Amino acid sequence: RSVALAALWMALANPTLETETRKPLDSIAALVVDRSRSQEIGERPAQTDAAAAEAARQLEALPGIETRLVVIDRDDGARSTRLFGALARALSDAPPERIAGTVAITDGQVHDAAEAAGAFGPLHVLLTGGTDERDRRLVVERAPNYGVVGDDITAVVRVEDDAAPPGAVAEVEIRIDGERLRSAAVAIGEPAALALPVERAGPTAVEFSVAAGAGELTLANNSAAAAFNGVRDRLRVMLVSGEPNQSLRAWRNLLKSDPSVDLVHFTILRPPNKQDMTPVRELSLIPFPTNELFDARLEEFDLIVFDSYHRRGILPAAYLANVVEYVVNGGAAMDAAGPAFASPLSIAGTPVGSILPGRPTGRVFREGFVPRLTAEGRRHPVTRGLPGSGGEAAPPNWGRWFRQIDVEPGSGTTLMAGYEDRPLLLLDRIGDGRVAQLLSDHSWLWTRGYAGGGPQSDLMRRLVHWLMKEPDLEEDALVAAAADGRIAATRRSIRPIAGDLAVTGPDGETAFYPLADTGDGRATVEFAPDEPGLYRFAHDGHTAVAVVGAARGRELDDVRATAALLAPIAGASGGGVHRLGGDGRIPDIRRVREDRALSGRGWIGLIDRRGFDAIGLERTPLAPAWALLLAVLGGLLLAWRAEGR
Repeated sequence: RSVALAALWMALANPTLETETRKPLDSIAALVVDRSRSQEIGERPAQTDAAAAEAARQLEALPGIETRLVVIDRDDGARSTRLFGALARALSDAPPERIAGTVAITDGQVHDAAEAAGAFGPLHVLLTGGTDERDRRLVVERAPNYGVVGDDITAVVRVEDDAAPPGAVAEVEIRIDGERLRSAAVAIGEPAALALPVERAGPTAVEFSVAAGAGELTLANNSAAAAFNGVRDRLRVMLVSGEPNQSLRAWRNLLKSDPSVDLVHFTILRPPNKQDMTPVRELSLIPFPTNELFDARLEEFDLIVFDSYHRRGILPAAYLANVVEYVVNGGAAMDAAGPAFASPLSIAGTPVGSILPGRPTGRVFREGFVPRLTAEGRRHPVTRGLPGSGGEAAPPNWGRWFRQIDVEPGSGTTLMAGYEDRPLLLLDRIGDGRVAQLLSDHSWLWTRGYAGGGPQSDLMRRLVHWLMKEPDLEEDALVAAAADGRIAATRRSIRPIAGDLAVTGPDGETAFYPLADTGDGRATVEFAPDEPGLYRFAHDGHTAVAVVGAARGRELDDVRATAALLAPIAGASGGGVHRLGGDGRIPDIRRVREDRALSGRGWIGLIDRRGFDAIGLERTPLAPAWALLLAVLGGLLLAWRAEGR
C-alpha cells in the first residue's frame, strides 16, 4: 500500500526539471567627451581627440561591452558644462544592472556635480590640461539693474589672478556703450566698488576689462559686462511766457499732466515801465527770483521753454546769455514763437537769438494752411509716423492753422513746413545741447479738434523727449537690443543708409550683416546669436553694444583643469581620476568582476555584469507517467497478494 500511495502522490505532484535557454547581454559603458568652450584652450582639443579615439578603440575591442558615446558640444557647453545631465539622458533607458561604468574625458570644470544622481557605474575621469595652469579672471559680483539719471550707481568687481604676488594691483578699464570711461586700479583678489554715471534714460551696457596676466590660459574671461536702465527721477521745466495765450494753456496742460515733471512757470503780465492808476496796495510786493532762476540754479533745469516771449525789460541780457551758455553746455531750450518774434522786440535780438535755428524776416502769415512733414520730417523720430501725417503723395489729414511767423533757416533741420512751404518746425544741436523752434502759436487748434484737429500732444511730447535726449528719439544713432534669444539692431538717420552692419561677437570674430532700409529713416537687421555674451556693433562711425544673457556663463569663470569637483564622486563610485599626458595616452581599460578593485596604476576597470535574457524554457518530468502507473498497479498487486495469504 505504501508503494502505491507514494506513486500516487508523486503523480499528483508532477515534479519537473526546468532548463532555461539564455542569450548573453552586453554590459553598457558610457564614454563622455567634453567639448565645451573651456576644452578649446591650449592643447586640450588635441588631448581630447587622442584620448577619445583611443578610448573608443579599447572599448570596441572589449567583448561584451556596448559603448554609448555622450558628447557635450560647444553649443551645449557655451554657458556651463552639465556633464551628469547629459550622462543621465544617455543612460535613461539602461537597466542599472547592465551599466558597467563611465569614462569621462574632461578638464574637470563640471557645473552640475552637486546634482550627480542615478546609475552610471564606476566613474573614471581622464583629466585634460596641465598641472601648473594659471589664469586671470574678472568677476562682476554686483551690478544694479536701475539708476537715476544724473546720479551714480555702484558696481562691485573682483580680479582673480593665480600668478599675482600678494598686494598686486590691476588696472580695470570701464567702457559704457562701447565708449571708454576711465580706468581704475583694483587690488587683485579684493572686491572693488566702481562708480558709474547714469547719463541718459534707457538701457546702457557697461563693460569691465583687465589686461592680460603672465602666462594665463585665455583672455575670454578678462572682461565682463552688465546692463542697467537709466530712469529719470523728476524733470524740472521752466516755462517763460510773454503774455497769456491759448498756446500757453496747451503747454501747461501737457507739462502738468505728467506727474514726474516739476514745472516753474511765470508770465510777464505788467512790465516795469507800464504806467497806470493801479494802487500800490494791489500790486505784488514779492520780487520774482530772477537771479536765482537764471543764474544761481539755472543748471538744475532740464528744459527751458519760451512761449511767445518778447523783450519787456524784465530779463537782463546777462541772464539770457546764461541761457545760451546753459544750452551749449548740454541744456535744452525751446521757442514757441508768437507774432512778437517778427517785431523789434523779438527774442532774436537778445543773446538767445544766437542759438535759434531761424532768423525772423519780419513777416507774419495770417492765412489758413495745413502743416505737413518735410522729407527730413518723415525720417526723423520726432515727427515720423505722426497720426494722420500722410505720405509723400498723400496730404496730411490735419486741421488748419492760421498764423505763422516767417524765418530764414540757418543751421538745423526743418521737420515741418507750413504756409507756402516756409519752415514751421526746426531742430538744432548747439554744442552739447539742443534747441527746438516752433514758428506758430496756433498748435492749440489741434487740441481743440478744429477742422479735425491733429496730434498736438504727440508732437509736443516727442519734442520734449528729443530735447531731453531720449535714446529712442535720436535721429542719427545705432541701437541694438537683445530679447528672447535674438538681437535686433536698428540704424537711424535722416539721410539714406547704406553699407553692412559689423557685428563682433564674444569670441572676437566679426561678421557683416546687410541692413534692410525701411524707407522711413530706419534700417534694421535681426539675427539669432551663436552664444551668450557681449556683442559690439559698428556702422558709419556709430557703435552700440548688447548683452545676450550674461556676458559670459559659468563656463569661463574658471578654466583651470581641476580634479576637485569630480574626484569625490569618482572615488565614491569605485573609479578614479587619471591625468592625461601631452600625447593624450589613456590607461588600459579592462573588464573586472564587481567584487574586485575597479581602478589601479595604469588601468581602469569596467564591471563585467554578465547579464542575460531568457529566450526559452524547457520542462522535463522527473517521473514519467507510465512508470508511475506501473508503480501504483504493482503496489496494489503486491498488497493484494500479501493480504490474500
